[in-house]
Amino acid sequence: MRSDSTSPRRHTHGPRRSVVTSEGSRIQLPQLRLDELLEELQARLDAARHTRDRVHSLLEAVLAVGSELDLEHVLRTIVDAAAALVDAEHAALGVIGPDGRALSAFHTVEVTEAQIAAIGPRPEGHGKLGELLREPEPLRPTRPGGHPAAHGRPPHHPSAKSFLGVPIRVRDQVLGNLYLTEKRGGAAFGEEDEAIVSTLAVAAGMAIDNARLYADSRLRERWLRANADISHSLMSGSPRAETLALIAERAREITGSALAAVAVPMAETKALTVEIAVGLDAEDHRGLVLPLHESLMGLAYTAAAPVASDDVAHDSRISPEPLRFEGLGPAVAVPVGTPEGGTRGVVLLAREAGRTAFTQKETGLLQAFSTQAALAMELAGHREDAERIALLRDRDRIARDLHDLAIQRLFATGMTLQGTGRLIGHPEAAERVRRAVDDLDETIKIIRSAIFGLRTQEGATAGGLRARVVDLVGEAVPELGFTPVLRIEGLLDTDVPRKIADDILDVLAESLAGIARHARASRAQVVLTTDGREAVLTVSDNGASIPGAGRGDGLATIAGRAQRLGGHLNVSHPDGGGTELTWRVPLSAEQTPGH
Repeated sequence: MRSDSTSPRRHTHGPRRSVVTSEGSRIQLPQLRLDELLEELQARLDAARHTRDRVHSLLEAVLAVGSELDLEHVLRTIVDAAAALVDAEHAALGVIGPDGRALSAFHTVEVTEAQIAAIGPRPEGHGKLGELLREPEPLRPTRPGGHPAAHGRPPHHPSAKSFLGVPIRVRDQVLGNLYLTEKRGGAAFGEEDEAIVSTLAVAAGMAIDNARLYADSRLRERWLRANADISHSLMSGSPRAETLALIAERAREITGSALAAVAVPMAETKALTVEIAVGLDAEDHRGLVLPLHESLMGLAYTAAAPVASDDVAHDSRISPEPLRFEGLGPAVAVPVGTPEGGTRGVVLLAREAGRTAFTQKETGLLQAFSTQAALAMELAGHREDAERIALLRDRDRIARDLHDLAIQRLFATGMTLQGTGRLIGHPEAAERVRRAVDDLDETIKIIRSAIFGLRTQEGATAGGLRARVVDLVGEAVPELGFTPVLRIEGLLDTDVPRKIADDILDVLAESLAGIARHARASRAQVVLTTDGREAVLTVSDNGASIPGAGRGDGLATIAGRAQRLGGHLNVSHPDGGGTELTWRVPLSAEQTPGH
Protein backbone atom coordinates (compact mmCIF):
# COMPACT_ATOMS: atom_id res chain seq x y z
CA MET A 1 0.00 0.00 0.00
CA ARG A 2 1.12 3.50 -0.90
CA SER A 3 1.54 5.91 1.85
CA ASP A 4 -0.58 9.16 1.97
CA SER A 5 2.49 11.16 1.06
CA THR A 6 2.31 9.83 -2.44
CA SER A 7 -1.36 10.91 -3.02
CA PRO A 8 -2.13 14.05 -5.22
CA ARG A 9 -1.80 17.47 -3.39
CA ARG A 10 -4.72 20.01 -3.31
CA HIS A 11 -3.82 23.56 -4.50
CA THR A 12 -5.05 26.08 -1.96
CA HIS A 13 -4.00 29.32 -3.82
CA GLY A 14 -5.57 28.64 -7.19
CA PRO A 15 -3.72 28.58 -10.51
CA ARG A 16 -0.24 29.98 -10.54
CA ARG A 17 1.50 31.98 -13.29
CA SER A 18 5.21 32.26 -13.83
CA VAL A 19 6.64 35.76 -13.86
CA VAL A 20 10.20 36.43 -15.02
CA THR A 21 12.08 38.90 -12.84
CA SER A 22 14.73 41.34 -14.00
CA GLU A 23 17.42 38.84 -12.91
CA GLY A 24 15.93 36.17 -15.14
CA SER A 25 14.45 34.06 -12.36
CA ARG A 26 10.89 32.97 -12.41
CA ILE A 27 8.38 33.71 -9.64
CA GLN A 28 5.13 31.88 -9.33
CA LEU A 29 2.27 34.39 -8.43
CA PRO A 30 -1.27 33.50 -7.59
CA GLN A 31 -3.79 34.56 -10.27
CA LEU A 32 -5.96 36.68 -7.87
CA ARG A 33 -2.96 38.58 -6.53
CA LEU A 34 -1.89 39.40 -10.06
CA ASP A 35 -5.33 40.78 -10.89
CA GLU A 36 -5.22 42.99 -7.86
CA LEU A 37 -1.84 44.41 -8.91
CA LEU A 38 -3.04 45.02 -12.45
CA GLU A 39 -6.13 46.80 -11.17
CA GLU A 40 -3.98 48.97 -8.88
CA LEU A 41 -1.66 49.75 -11.78
CA GLN A 42 -4.62 50.67 -13.96
CA ALA A 43 -6.00 52.95 -11.22
CA ARG A 44 -2.67 54.67 -10.91
CA LEU A 45 -2.47 55.10 -14.66
CA ASP A 46 -5.98 56.57 -14.67
CA ALA A 47 -5.04 58.92 -11.84
CA ALA A 48 -1.89 59.97 -13.67
CA ARG A 49 -3.87 60.48 -16.86
CA HIS A 50 -6.46 62.51 -14.92
CA THR A 51 -3.72 64.60 -13.31
CA ARG A 52 -2.16 65.13 -16.74
CA ASP A 53 -5.51 66.26 -18.11
CA ARG A 54 -6.04 68.64 -15.20
CA VAL A 55 -2.54 70.07 -15.66
CA HIS A 56 -3.24 70.59 -19.35
CA SER A 57 -6.55 72.22 -18.47
CA LEU A 58 -4.75 74.42 -15.95
CA LEU A 59 -2.19 75.47 -18.55
CA GLU A 60 -4.96 76.23 -21.04
CA ALA A 61 -6.75 78.29 -18.38
CA VAL A 62 -3.55 80.22 -17.57
CA LEU A 63 -3.06 80.96 -21.28
CA ALA A 64 -6.69 82.02 -21.67
CA VAL A 65 -6.52 84.31 -18.64
CA GLY A 66 -3.23 85.87 -19.71
CA SER A 67 -4.36 86.54 -23.28
CA GLU A 68 -7.09 89.02 -22.27
CA LEU A 69 -6.54 92.73 -21.69
CA ASP A 70 -10.09 93.86 -21.04
CA LEU A 71 -10.60 93.68 -17.27
CA GLU A 72 -14.21 92.49 -17.38
CA HIS A 73 -13.28 89.70 -19.80
CA VAL A 74 -10.32 88.74 -17.61
CA LEU A 75 -12.54 88.41 -14.52
CA ARG A 76 -15.13 86.39 -16.40
CA THR A 77 -12.47 84.06 -17.83
CA ILE A 78 -10.97 83.48 -14.36
CA VAL A 79 -14.32 82.51 -12.84
CA ASP A 80 -15.21 80.16 -15.72
CA ALA A 81 -11.78 78.50 -15.65
CA ALA A 82 -11.83 77.97 -11.86
CA ALA A 83 -15.26 76.33 -11.97
CA ALA A 84 -14.23 73.99 -14.80
CA LEU A 85 -10.90 72.97 -13.23
CA VAL A 86 -12.37 71.71 -9.92
CA ASP A 87 -15.80 70.63 -11.18
CA ALA A 88 -17.65 73.23 -9.11
CA GLU A 89 -21.31 73.92 -9.81
CA HIS A 90 -21.08 77.54 -8.66
CA ALA A 91 -18.18 79.98 -8.72
CA ALA A 92 -17.70 83.65 -7.97
CA LEU A 93 -14.94 86.23 -7.92
CA GLY A 94 -15.13 89.08 -5.43
CA VAL A 95 -13.12 92.19 -6.27
CA ILE A 96 -11.89 93.98 -3.15
CA GLY A 97 -12.74 97.68 -2.96
CA PRO A 98 -10.28 100.55 -2.41
CA ASP A 99 -10.70 100.36 1.38
CA GLY A 100 -9.59 96.71 1.41
CA ARG A 101 -12.43 95.76 3.74
CA ALA A 102 -15.37 95.16 1.40
CA LEU A 103 -16.22 93.72 -1.99
CA SER A 104 -16.72 96.38 -4.67
CA ALA A 105 -17.74 93.92 -7.42
CA PHE A 106 -18.96 90.32 -7.58
CA HIS A 107 -18.77 88.14 -10.71
CA THR A 108 -20.57 84.80 -10.74
CA VAL A 109 -20.90 81.74 -12.97
CA GLU A 110 -23.75 79.24 -13.17
CA VAL A 111 -26.01 81.63 -11.25
CA THR A 112 -28.91 83.03 -13.25
CA GLU A 113 -30.11 86.63 -13.18
CA ALA A 114 -33.35 85.44 -11.54
CA GLN A 115 -31.38 83.75 -8.76
CA ILE A 116 -29.25 86.87 -8.24
CA ALA A 117 -32.38 89.02 -7.98
CA ALA A 118 -33.95 86.58 -5.49
CA ILE A 119 -30.82 86.46 -3.32
CA GLY A 120 -30.81 90.24 -2.93
CA PRO A 121 -27.87 92.62 -2.42
CA ARG A 122 -24.44 91.35 -3.35
CA PRO A 123 -22.21 90.01 -0.52
CA GLU A 124 -20.56 92.58 1.71
CA GLY A 125 -17.82 90.39 3.16
CA HIS A 126 -19.40 88.60 6.14
CA GLY A 127 -19.02 84.97 7.18
CA LYS A 128 -16.55 82.84 5.25
CA LEU A 129 -16.28 85.50 2.53
CA GLY A 130 -15.27 88.01 5.16
CA GLU A 131 -12.77 85.55 6.64
CA LEU A 132 -10.86 85.60 3.35
CA LEU A 133 -10.81 89.41 3.51
CA ARG A 134 -9.45 89.35 7.05
CA GLU A 135 -7.07 86.41 6.56
CA PRO A 136 -6.16 86.11 2.86
CA GLU A 137 -5.22 82.42 2.92
CA PRO A 138 -6.89 79.44 1.15
CA LEU A 139 -10.01 78.33 2.99
CA ARG A 140 -11.39 74.77 2.64
CA PRO A 141 -13.80 73.66 5.43
CA THR A 142 -14.11 69.90 5.75
CA ARG A 143 -17.87 69.99 6.36
CA PRO A 144 -20.73 72.41 5.56
CA GLY A 145 -20.85 75.32 7.97
CA GLY A 146 -17.94 73.82 9.86
CA HIS A 147 -15.82 76.93 9.84
CA PRO A 148 -16.09 79.22 12.91
CA ALA A 149 -16.69 82.22 10.62
CA ALA A 150 -19.73 80.64 8.96
CA HIS A 151 -22.45 83.29 8.84
CA GLY A 152 -25.35 81.47 7.23
CA ARG A 153 -26.79 81.99 3.76
CA PRO A 154 -29.47 84.43 2.61
CA PRO A 155 -32.78 83.00 1.39
CA HIS A 156 -32.80 81.57 -2.16
CA HIS A 157 -29.01 81.21 -2.09
CA PRO A 158 -27.76 78.06 -3.92
CA SER A 159 -26.69 75.26 -1.61
CA ALA A 160 -23.03 75.14 -0.56
CA LYS A 161 -22.29 71.68 0.86
CA SER A 162 -18.64 72.08 -0.10
CA PHE A 163 -16.63 75.33 -0.20
CA LEU A 164 -13.23 76.46 -1.43
CA GLY A 165 -11.94 80.02 -1.19
CA VAL A 166 -8.59 81.23 -2.54
CA PRO A 167 -7.20 84.81 -2.51
CA ILE A 168 -5.88 86.43 -5.69
CA ARG A 169 -2.64 88.30 -5.06
CA VAL A 170 -0.21 90.51 -6.92
CA ARG A 171 2.97 90.81 -4.91
CA ASP A 172 1.76 91.85 -1.43
CA GLN A 173 -1.61 93.21 -2.56
CA VAL A 174 -4.78 91.13 -2.46
CA LEU A 175 -6.95 92.03 -5.46
CA GLY A 176 -9.85 89.68 -4.81
CA ASN A 177 -10.96 86.19 -3.87
CA LEU A 178 -12.17 83.14 -5.75
CA TYR A 179 -15.14 81.32 -4.18
CA LEU A 180 -16.21 77.83 -5.34
CA THR A 181 -19.07 75.71 -4.00
CA GLU A 182 -20.83 72.39 -4.67
CA LYS A 183 -18.26 70.06 -6.18
CA ARG A 184 -20.07 67.79 -8.61
CA GLY A 185 -20.63 64.25 -7.36
CA GLY A 186 -21.18 65.40 -3.79
CA ALA A 187 -17.51 65.11 -2.79
CA ALA A 188 -15.60 67.75 -0.87
CA PHE A 189 -12.86 69.84 -2.41
CA GLY A 190 -9.47 68.22 -1.84
CA GLU A 191 -5.89 69.34 -1.52
CA GLU A 192 -5.35 68.89 -5.25
CA ASP A 193 -8.32 71.19 -5.98
CA GLU A 194 -6.87 73.79 -3.63
CA ALA A 195 -3.45 73.54 -5.30
CA ILE A 196 -4.90 73.92 -8.78
CA VAL A 197 -7.06 76.93 -7.88
CA SER A 198 -4.14 78.52 -6.00
CA THR A 199 -1.97 78.14 -9.09
CA LEU A 200 -4.69 79.67 -11.24
CA ALA A 201 -4.99 82.51 -8.71
CA VAL A 202 -1.31 83.41 -9.21
CA ALA A 203 -1.80 83.69 -12.97
CA ALA A 204 -5.09 85.49 -12.41
CA GLY A 205 -3.42 88.10 -10.22
CA MET A 206 -0.86 88.88 -12.91
CA ALA A 207 -3.58 89.02 -15.58
CA ILE A 208 -5.74 91.36 -13.49
CA ASP A 209 -2.75 93.61 -12.79
CA ASN A 210 -1.86 93.74 -16.49
CA ALA A 211 -5.47 94.45 -17.46
CA ARG A 212 -5.67 97.28 -14.92
CA LEU A 213 -2.40 98.80 -16.13
CA TYR A 214 -3.65 98.58 -19.71
CA ALA A 215 -6.97 100.18 -18.74
CA ASP A 216 -5.13 102.95 -16.87
CA SER A 217 -2.91 103.69 -19.86
CA ARG A 218 -5.93 103.80 -22.19
CA LEU A 219 -7.74 106.07 -19.75
CA ARG A 220 -4.79 108.47 -19.53
CA GLU A 221 -4.58 108.46 -23.32
CA ARG A 222 -8.24 109.47 -23.58
CA TRP A 223 -7.72 112.30 -21.07
CA LEU A 224 -4.69 113.54 -23.02
CA ARG A 225 -6.70 113.53 -26.25
CA ALA A 226 -9.48 115.44 -24.52
CA ASN A 227 -6.97 118.06 -23.29
CA ALA A 228 -5.60 118.38 -26.80
CA ASP A 229 -9.11 118.89 -28.21
CA ILE A 230 -9.86 121.60 -25.65
CA SER A 231 -6.58 123.40 -26.24
CA HIS A 232 -7.15 123.30 -29.99
CA SER A 233 -10.69 124.62 -29.57
CA LEU A 234 -9.54 127.54 -27.42
CA MET A 235 -6.51 128.42 -29.51
CA SER A 236 -8.52 128.32 -32.74
CA GLY A 237 -10.82 131.05 -31.43
CA SER A 238 -13.90 128.97 -30.59
CA PRO A 239 -16.47 130.73 -28.38
CA ARG A 240 -16.05 130.22 -24.64
CA ALA A 241 -19.42 128.49 -24.29
CA GLU A 242 -18.47 126.01 -27.01
CA THR A 243 -15.24 125.17 -25.19
CA LEU A 244 -17.04 124.69 -21.86
CA ALA A 245 -19.48 122.34 -23.59
CA LEU A 246 -16.52 120.37 -24.96
CA ILE A 247 -15.03 120.07 -21.45
CA ALA A 248 -18.33 118.75 -20.08
CA GLU A 249 -18.93 116.31 -22.92
CA ARG A 250 -15.42 114.83 -22.87
CA ALA A 251 -15.47 114.39 -19.09
CA ARG A 252 -18.89 112.71 -19.27
CA GLU A 253 -17.80 110.29 -22.01
CA ILE A 254 -14.53 109.26 -20.39
CA THR A 255 -15.95 108.68 -16.90
CA GLY A 256 -19.12 106.97 -18.09
CA SER A 257 -21.30 109.55 -16.36
CA ALA A 258 -24.95 110.25 -17.06
CA LEU A 259 -24.69 114.00 -16.42
CA ALA A 260 -21.95 116.60 -16.74
CA ALA A 261 -22.26 120.27 -15.89
CA VAL A 262 -19.90 123.26 -15.77
CA ALA A 263 -20.56 126.19 -13.44
CA VAL A 264 -18.62 129.47 -13.33
CA PRO A 265 -18.53 132.18 -10.66
CA MET A 266 -20.77 135.20 -11.15
CA ALA A 267 -19.00 138.53 -10.90
CA GLU A 268 -19.78 140.63 -7.82
CA THR A 269 -21.77 137.79 -6.18
CA LYS A 270 -21.18 134.78 -3.96
CA ALA A 271 -22.84 132.34 -6.34
CA LEU A 272 -22.16 130.07 -9.30
CA THR A 273 -24.16 129.83 -12.48
CA VAL A 274 -24.43 126.61 -14.49
CA GLU A 275 -23.49 127.64 -18.01
CA ILE A 276 -23.24 124.17 -19.56
CA ALA A 277 -25.08 120.92 -18.83
CA VAL A 278 -25.12 117.77 -21.00
CA GLY A 279 -26.69 114.39 -20.42
CA LEU A 280 -29.60 113.23 -18.28
CA ASP A 281 -32.13 116.03 -17.54
CA ALA A 282 -29.55 118.65 -18.56
CA GLU A 283 -32.26 121.30 -19.03
CA ASP A 284 -33.02 121.11 -15.29
CA HIS A 285 -29.48 122.29 -14.52
CA ARG A 286 -28.71 124.74 -17.31
CA GLY A 287 -28.81 128.36 -16.12
CA LEU A 288 -29.25 127.56 -12.41
CA VAL A 289 -27.73 129.98 -9.95
CA LEU A 290 -26.21 127.91 -7.13
CA PRO A 291 -25.29 129.09 -3.63
CA LEU A 292 -21.79 128.26 -2.43
CA HIS A 293 -22.98 126.55 0.75
CA GLU A 294 -25.89 124.34 -0.43
CA SER A 295 -24.59 122.74 -3.60
CA LEU A 296 -21.90 120.17 -4.38
CA MET A 297 -20.36 122.50 -6.95
CA GLY A 298 -20.37 125.38 -4.47
CA LEU A 299 -18.64 123.25 -1.83
CA ALA A 300 -15.93 122.24 -4.33
CA TYR A 301 -15.49 125.86 -5.42
CA THR A 302 -15.15 127.08 -1.82
CA ALA A 303 -12.72 124.31 -0.83
CA ALA A 304 -10.79 124.51 -4.13
CA ALA A 305 -10.71 120.69 -3.94
CA PRO A 306 -12.84 117.78 -5.22
CA VAL A 307 -16.00 116.99 -3.28
CA ALA A 308 -17.74 113.62 -3.79
CA SER A 309 -21.13 112.19 -2.91
CA ASP A 310 -22.22 108.54 -2.86
CA ASP A 311 -25.85 109.54 -3.48
CA VAL A 312 -26.25 113.05 -4.84
CA ALA A 313 -30.05 112.76 -4.94
CA HIS A 314 -30.27 112.35 -1.15
CA ASP A 315 -27.19 114.20 0.08
CA SER A 316 -28.05 116.39 3.08
CA ARG A 317 -25.40 118.94 2.06
CA ILE A 318 -27.27 119.75 -1.15
CA SER A 319 -30.41 121.85 -1.37
CA PRO A 320 -33.29 119.65 -2.58
CA GLU A 321 -34.78 122.51 -4.60
CA PRO A 322 -35.12 122.40 -7.48
CA LEU A 323 -35.47 118.65 -8.03
CA ARG A 324 -32.69 117.94 -10.51
CA PHE A 325 -30.84 114.76 -9.47
CA GLU A 326 -33.61 112.17 -9.76
CA GLY A 327 -32.24 108.82 -10.95
CA LEU A 328 -28.64 109.81 -10.19
CA GLY A 329 -26.34 108.39 -7.53
CA PRO A 330 -22.55 108.78 -7.24
CA ALA A 331 -21.26 112.26 -8.12
CA VAL A 332 -18.10 114.32 -7.87
CA ALA A 333 -17.46 118.05 -8.29
CA VAL A 334 -13.95 119.12 -9.29
CA PRO A 335 -12.74 122.73 -9.42
CA VAL A 336 -11.33 124.00 -12.72
CA GLY A 337 -8.33 126.14 -11.90
CA THR A 338 -4.67 126.45 -11.01
CA PRO A 339 -2.93 127.49 -7.78
CA GLU A 340 -1.62 130.61 -9.52
CA GLY A 341 -4.72 131.59 -11.47
CA GLY A 342 -7.38 130.65 -8.93
CA THR A 343 -10.58 128.70 -9.54
CA ARG A 344 -12.31 129.54 -12.82
CA GLY A 345 -15.23 127.14 -12.46
CA VAL A 346 -16.40 123.69 -11.35
CA VAL A 347 -17.13 120.49 -13.28
CA LEU A 348 -19.85 118.19 -11.90
CA LEU A 349 -20.15 114.56 -12.98
CA ALA A 350 -22.90 112.19 -11.84
CA ARG A 351 -23.61 108.53 -12.61
CA GLU A 352 -26.90 106.68 -12.53
CA ALA A 353 -28.10 105.36 -9.17
CA GLY A 354 -26.58 101.97 -8.41
CA ARG A 355 -23.36 102.58 -10.34
CA THR A 356 -19.94 102.48 -8.69
CA ALA A 357 -18.69 105.59 -6.91
CA PHE A 358 -15.86 107.67 -8.32
CA THR A 359 -12.52 106.27 -7.19
CA GLN A 360 -9.56 108.35 -6.03
CA LYS A 361 -7.75 107.45 -9.24
CA GLU A 362 -10.65 108.68 -11.38
CA THR A 363 -10.93 111.86 -9.35
CA GLY A 364 -7.18 112.46 -9.64
CA LEU A 365 -7.26 112.09 -13.42
CA LEU A 366 -10.30 114.36 -13.63
CA GLN A 367 -8.51 116.94 -11.49
CA ALA A 368 -5.45 116.84 -13.75
CA PHE A 369 -7.73 117.25 -16.75
CA SER A 370 -9.45 120.21 -15.11
CA THR A 371 -6.10 121.85 -14.37
CA GLN A 372 -5.01 121.51 -17.99
CA ALA A 373 -8.37 122.87 -19.12
CA ALA A 374 -7.94 125.82 -16.76
CA LEU A 375 -4.52 126.60 -18.22
CA ALA A 376 -5.97 126.56 -21.72
CA MET A 377 -8.85 128.79 -20.58
CA GLU A 378 -6.40 131.19 -18.95
CA LEU A 379 -4.38 131.47 -22.15
CA ALA A 380 -7.56 132.00 -24.13
CA GLY A 381 -8.62 134.66 -21.63
CA HIS A 382 -5.35 136.52 -22.13
CA ARG A 383 -5.88 136.31 -25.88
CA GLU A 384 -9.42 137.69 -25.54
CA ASP A 385 -8.11 140.52 -23.33
CA ALA A 386 -5.51 141.39 -25.94
CA GLU A 387 -8.16 141.36 -28.67
CA ARG A 388 -10.45 143.53 -26.55
CA ILE A 389 -7.66 146.05 -25.91
CA ALA A 390 -6.85 146.14 -29.63
CA LEU A 391 -10.53 146.71 -30.42
CA LEU A 392 -10.80 149.51 -27.86
CA ARG A 393 -7.67 151.14 -29.22
CA ASP A 394 -9.05 150.91 -32.74
CA ARG A 395 -12.33 152.46 -31.63
CA ASP A 396 -10.45 155.23 -29.82
CA ARG A 397 -8.43 155.96 -32.96
CA ILE A 398 -11.61 156.09 -35.07
CA ALA A 399 -13.25 158.39 -32.54
CA ARG A 400 -10.18 160.62 -32.44
CA ASP A 401 -9.99 160.80 -36.24
CA LEU A 402 -13.70 161.61 -36.48
CA HIS A 403 -13.34 164.33 -33.88
CA ASP A 404 -10.07 165.84 -35.06
CA LEU A 405 -10.56 165.54 -38.80
CA ALA A 406 -14.14 164.97 -39.90
CA ILE A 407 -15.90 167.22 -37.38
CA GLN A 408 -13.38 170.02 -37.76
CA ARG A 409 -13.71 169.98 -41.55
CA LEU A 410 -17.48 169.83 -41.41
CA PHE A 411 -17.52 172.68 -38.89
CA ALA A 412 -15.21 174.76 -41.12
CA THR A 413 -17.35 174.01 -44.15
CA GLY A 414 -20.46 175.08 -42.22
CA MET A 415 -18.84 178.32 -41.15
CA THR A 416 -17.84 179.04 -44.75
CA LEU A 417 -21.33 178.35 -46.04
CA GLN A 418 -22.88 180.43 -43.28
CA GLY A 419 -20.63 183.39 -44.21
CA THR A 420 -21.29 182.90 -47.89
CA GLY A 421 -25.04 182.89 -47.30
CA ARG A 422 -24.92 186.53 -46.21
CA LEU A 423 -23.42 187.47 -49.57
CA ILE A 424 -26.14 185.75 -51.59
CA GLY A 425 -28.86 188.12 -52.65
CA HIS A 426 -31.23 185.56 -54.09
CA PRO A 427 -33.63 184.53 -51.29
CA GLU A 428 -34.14 180.95 -52.48
CA ALA A 429 -30.41 180.32 -52.85
CA ALA A 430 -29.74 181.81 -49.41
CA GLU A 431 -32.40 179.49 -47.92
CA ARG A 432 -30.76 176.46 -49.49
CA VAL A 433 -27.42 177.45 -48.02
CA ARG A 434 -28.97 177.84 -44.56
CA ARG A 435 -30.54 174.37 -44.85
CA ALA A 436 -27.18 172.96 -45.84
CA VAL A 437 -25.60 174.55 -42.76
CA ASP A 438 -28.33 173.05 -40.56
CA ASP A 439 -27.71 169.61 -42.11
CA LEU A 440 -24.03 169.93 -41.37
CA ASP A 441 -24.81 170.80 -37.74
CA GLU A 442 -27.06 167.73 -37.49
CA THR A 443 -24.35 165.58 -39.06
CA ILE A 444 -21.83 166.87 -36.51
CA LYS A 445 -24.23 165.90 -33.69
CA ILE A 446 -24.62 162.41 -35.14
CA ILE A 447 -20.89 161.92 -35.41
CA ARG A 448 -20.38 163.17 -31.85
CA SER A 449 -23.00 160.65 -30.66
CA ALA A 450 -21.17 157.91 -32.52
CA ILE A 451 -17.89 158.95 -30.90
CA PHE A 452 -19.53 158.89 -27.49
CA GLY A 453 -20.90 155.41 -28.19
CA LEU A 454 -17.52 154.11 -29.33
CA ARG A 455 -15.82 155.33 -26.15
CA THR A 456 -18.44 154.48 -23.53
CA GLN A 457 -20.73 151.78 -25.06
CA GLU A 458 -23.33 152.80 -22.49
CA GLY A 459 -26.21 151.72 -24.64
CA ALA A 460 -24.93 148.16 -25.06
CA THR A 461 -24.36 146.98 -21.52
CA ALA A 462 -26.69 146.12 -18.70
CA GLY A 463 -24.24 147.18 -16.02
CA GLY A 464 -23.95 143.75 -14.31
CA LEU A 465 -27.58 142.66 -14.66
CA ARG A 466 -26.78 139.09 -13.58
CA ALA A 467 -25.18 140.23 -10.32
CA ARG A 468 -27.99 142.70 -9.62
CA VAL A 469 -30.62 139.99 -10.12
CA VAL A 470 -28.78 137.61 -7.76
CA ASP A 471 -28.51 140.36 -5.13
CA LEU A 472 -32.18 141.26 -5.48
CA VAL A 473 -33.32 137.66 -5.05
CA GLY A 474 -31.03 137.29 -2.02
CA GLU A 475 -32.46 140.43 -0.44
CA ALA A 476 -35.99 139.00 -0.78
CA VAL A 477 -35.18 135.80 1.18
CA PRO A 478 -35.91 137.18 4.69
CA GLU A 479 -39.30 138.49 3.59
CA LEU A 480 -40.20 135.31 1.68
CA GLY A 481 -38.96 132.89 4.34
CA PHE A 482 -37.21 130.67 1.79
CA THR A 483 -34.66 130.92 -1.04
CA PRO A 484 -36.21 131.05 -4.52
CA VAL A 485 -34.76 128.93 -7.30
CA LEU A 486 -32.94 131.22 -9.73
CA ARG A 487 -32.14 130.36 -13.34
CA ILE A 488 -30.37 132.78 -15.73
CA GLU A 489 -29.57 132.08 -19.38
CA GLY A 490 -28.19 134.21 -22.19
CA LEU A 491 -25.81 137.16 -22.55
CA LEU A 492 -27.66 139.45 -20.19
CA ASP A 493 -24.70 141.70 -19.42
CA THR A 494 -24.05 142.22 -23.12
CA ASP A 495 -27.37 142.15 -24.96
CA VAL A 496 -29.78 143.88 -22.54
CA PRO A 497 -29.65 147.73 -22.58
CA ARG A 498 -29.32 149.47 -19.22
CA LYS A 499 -32.81 151.03 -19.25
CA ILE A 500 -34.49 147.69 -19.97
CA ALA A 501 -32.31 146.10 -17.28
CA ASP A 502 -33.60 148.63 -14.77
CA ASP A 503 -37.20 147.77 -15.72
CA ILE A 504 -36.44 144.06 -15.32
CA LEU A 505 -35.17 144.65 -11.79
CA ASP A 506 -38.23 146.74 -10.89
CA VAL A 507 -40.58 144.05 -12.24
CA LEU A 508 -38.71 141.32 -10.36
CA ALA A 509 -38.79 143.28 -7.11
CA GLU A 510 -42.55 143.92 -7.45
CA SER A 511 -43.22 140.25 -8.26
CA LEU A 512 -41.26 138.92 -5.27
CA ALA A 513 -42.90 141.46 -2.98
CA GLY A 514 -46.33 140.32 -4.19
CA ILE A 515 -45.45 136.69 -3.44
CA ALA A 516 -44.28 137.60 0.06
CA ARG A 517 -47.38 139.70 0.87
CA HIS A 518 -50.21 137.75 -0.72
CA ALA A 519 -49.29 134.30 -2.08
CA ARG A 520 -48.48 132.41 1.17
CA ALA A 521 -46.03 130.34 -0.92
CA SER A 522 -43.35 127.91 0.23
CA ARG A 523 -41.53 127.72 -3.08
CA ALA A 524 -40.79 130.17 -5.91
CA GLN A 525 -38.74 130.17 -9.07
CA VAL A 526 -37.24 133.06 -11.06
CA VAL A 527 -36.12 132.50 -14.65
CA LEU A 528 -34.49 135.29 -16.69
CA THR A 529 -33.44 134.56 -20.27
CA THR A 530 -32.48 136.40 -23.43
CA ASP A 531 -31.73 135.26 -26.96
CA GLY A 532 -30.42 138.64 -28.13
CA ARG A 533 -33.81 139.68 -29.53
CA GLU A 534 -35.98 139.78 -26.42
CA ALA A 535 -35.76 139.42 -22.65
CA VAL A 536 -38.15 137.12 -20.79
CA LEU A 537 -38.66 137.18 -17.03
CA THR A 538 -40.76 134.39 -15.49
CA VAL A 539 -41.67 134.38 -11.79
CA SER A 540 -43.70 131.46 -10.45
CA ASP A 541 -44.80 130.26 -7.01
CA ASN A 542 -46.87 127.49 -5.42
CA GLY A 543 -48.99 129.78 -3.26
CA ALA A 544 -52.57 131.03 -3.50
CA SER A 545 -53.80 132.45 -6.80
CA ILE A 546 -53.73 136.22 -7.27
CA PRO A 547 -56.83 137.81 -5.69
CA GLY A 548 -58.80 140.57 -7.30
CA ALA A 549 -57.26 143.14 -5.01
CA GLY A 550 -53.92 143.45 -3.27
CA ARG A 551 -51.65 142.40 -6.11
CA GLY A 552 -53.84 143.99 -8.76
CA ASP A 553 -52.14 147.40 -8.64
CA GLY A 554 -48.74 145.76 -8.81
CA LEU A 555 -49.77 143.73 -11.85
CA ALA A 556 -51.04 146.86 -13.56
CA THR A 557 -47.68 148.55 -12.99
CA ILE A 558 -45.81 145.49 -14.31
CA ALA A 559 -48.05 145.29 -17.39
CA GLY A 560 -47.61 149.03 -18.01
CA ARG A 561 -43.83 148.70 -18.05
CA ALA A 562 -44.07 145.90 -20.61
CA GLN A 563 -46.42 147.89 -22.86
CA ARG A 564 -44.17 150.98 -22.84
CA LEU A 565 -41.33 148.78 -24.08
CA GLY A 566 -43.43 147.11 -26.76
CA GLY A 567 -43.89 143.88 -24.82
CA HIS A 568 -46.60 142.24 -22.77
CA LEU A 569 -47.37 140.47 -19.48
CA ASN A 570 -49.01 137.05 -19.22
CA VAL A 571 -50.49 135.67 -15.98
CA SER A 572 -51.36 131.97 -15.72
CA HIS A 573 -52.37 129.51 -13.00
CA PRO A 574 -50.80 126.02 -13.42
CA ASP A 575 -52.86 122.94 -12.65
CA GLY A 576 -50.72 122.21 -9.60
CA GLY A 577 -51.62 125.55 -8.04
CA GLY A 578 -49.85 128.87 -7.68
CA THR A 579 -49.28 131.68 -10.16
CA GLU A 580 -46.85 132.22 -13.03
CA LEU A 581 -46.01 135.70 -14.37
CA THR A 582 -44.27 135.94 -17.74
CA TRP A 583 -42.96 139.41 -18.61
CA ARG A 584 -41.63 139.64 -22.17
CA VAL A 585 -40.12 142.69 -23.96
CA PRO A 586 -38.13 143.12 -27.18
CA LEU A 587 -34.60 144.47 -26.74
CA SER A 588 -34.92 146.78 -29.75
CA ALA A 589 -38.18 148.40 -28.61
CA GLU A 590 -38.60 152.17 -28.96
CA GLN A 591 -39.06 153.59 -25.48
CA THR A 592 -41.28 156.52 -24.68
CA PRO A 593 -39.58 159.85 -23.91
CA GLY A 594 -38.64 160.38 -20.29
CA HIS A 595 -38.49 156.66 -19.46
